[in-house]
Amino acid sequence: MSSFKNPVTEIFNIDFPIVQAGMIWTSGWKLASAVSNAGALGLIGSGSMYPHVLTEHIHKCKAATTKPFGVNIPLLYPDIEKHIQIVIDEGVKIVFTSAGNPKTWTPVLKKHGITVVHVVSSSLFAKKAESAGCDAVVAEGFEAGGHNGREETTTMVLLPAVRDAVKIPVLAAGGIANGRQMLASMILGADGVQIGTRFVCSDEASNHINFKEAILNSKEGDTMLSLKKVVPVRLLRNKFFETIQQAEASGASKEELSTILGRGRAKKGMFEGDLNEGELEIGAVSSLINEIKPAAEIVQEIWTEFNSALSNPLHHNKI
Repeated sequence: MSSFKNPVTEIFNIDFPIVQAGMIWTSGWKLASAVSNAGALGLIGSGSMYPHVLTEHIHKCKAATTKPFGVNIPLLYPDIEKHIQIVIDEGVKIVFTSAGNPKTWTPVLKKHGITVVHVVSSSLFAKKAESAGCDAVVAEGFEAGGHNGREETTTMVLLPAVRDAVKIPVLAAGGIANGRQMLASMILGADGVQIGTRFVCSDEASNHINFKEAILNSKEGDTMLSLKKVVPVRLLRNKFFETIQQAEASGASKEELSTILGRGRAKKGMFEGDLNEGELEIGAVSSLINEIKPAAEIVQEIWTEFNSALSNPLHHNKI
């Protein structure tokens, strides 16, 4: 596969403008290094890691690849100071931040020569990220899995709005799992894409096989944004989801919903494979995924589809 030069490949020093999202209980060193070795950018998802676990994953990722990789740090992480210090001490060159104010930590990271990218759900937040000194933003539509924006703006609406609002590179996220969707995103103004859900169904993803198979069996409409009073998150429908839906319909408070959510619910579902009582965070594009395969093959498949669609966008039925 030939490499591709644009603002995203240049800022990260990668071959293809594809970033694997840093997802909790899914994106460890095995997935990040496999994606980076394939010419895209792999991210370690630190949101479900204790500080010492993050350090271990960074060490193992360095041993597994000589290519660039990064760490995703949700800014609402309770031990955020420790995670920030770890990426600085370990010489991580790329950090993606999300779920918080980029003004707080971006200057600290930039001071140490780290490229900083922030995930946004609106053009207003994109402008704030640019003002905070971020090198790029991820415009994430509400089709995305995991933590999500309250605005419920779709990627097709959000992306051109963000592109018009900022001068820094823009990555598109939410509802993107194949090359045709990647091409559509770039036509709308993206310089590259961040893909999460498709990599959940990779051999190297650390989530439970039960969760992967539930994704393969999902249909359109099987995911929905939930827990908007707590932290908006897109979930695969299951018993836990229905419990939350019933509580929200009856007017449960933020505190009551937090009690139902409890601790370790995402780990129970995604990492331990409890498909009934676990929290199953996944994007709406899960309905298009029907195969588990190595991460490198996923990168190759997306890039091949992208180029095929680019050369013949009007005359294909299936790439």
